[in-house]
Amino acid sequence: MMELDATDARILTVLQRKGRISNADLSEEVHLSASACHRRVQRLEDAGIIRDYVALLDPRKLGRPTVVFVEITLSGQADEVLDAFEREVRLIPDVLECHLMAGTADYLLKVIARDTEDFARIHRRYLARLPGVAQMHSSFALRTVRQTTALPV
Repeated sequence: MMELDATDARILTVLQRKGRISNADLSEEVHLSASACHRRVQRLEDAGIIRDYVALLDPRKLGRPTVVFVEITLSGQADEVLDAFEREVRLIPDVLECHLMAGTADYLLKVIARDTEDFARIHRRYLARLPGVAQMHSSFALRTVRQTTALPV
């Protein structure tokens, strides 16, 4: 793991908020010369700390305001059951996140849909056909209180 100093943390904090900021503006915000700032960003990218740059889209403006959390319990814990499930769940375009869990469910999925009817379609077409599923419980988010992609640094 790479050691981060306060300057690296400032760079990462700014880039998480403003991924399209120019190097000149970034260097000004973090109080570095442009060349030193560029070298640090390059080092953070090379180390894999900065994994990618993305555009964050507004799901409401794209007609996908419904968020559903789906808890899935599998019929077994054998590697082949887990591998088959994970291979298939990666192919579902409406699944934004899939986490292997410790606790009551084996997996927790974050699914996005247009509305309850659209989620029913996703459930029928994809979720109900996932291999190894013994139980599934879905919870609809009523309101998002906090959402961020920024990691604390």
